Amino acid sequence: MRVKGGSVRRRRHKKIIRQTKGYYGTRHKLFRRANEAWMNAMTYAYRDRRNKKRDMRRLWIQRINAAARLNGTTYSRLIHDLKASDIVLDRKMLAELAVNEPEAFTKIVETAQGA
Repeated sequence: MRVKGGSVRRRRHKKIIRQTKGYYGTRHKLFRRANEAWMNAMTYAYRDRRNKKRDMRRLWIQRINAAARLNGTTYSRLIHDLKASDIVLDRKMLAELAVNEPEAFTKIVETAQGA
């Protein structure tokens, strides 16, 4: 006698349909289309959780570079001077200072250039 799945299959299908709620057209109604859409969505989500870190770092570097140029230096020179003067600040904090505390950022640039 063959086994057809029955309630297990229904539960699995309902779970996918529930997770694709709000998708366009048949992508939230028909199991096969919904499952394809869901698998693609999970692939993109996994990939983009990593890409988000990359994108944020790029944004921080752009902000630091813009603020550094307002203070008469460039991003690469600033990072070199910070390392030379043993100032340990990551790019996230430098970008935060550059945007929200320009005076403090200027002081850090001056301190780094002095050393």
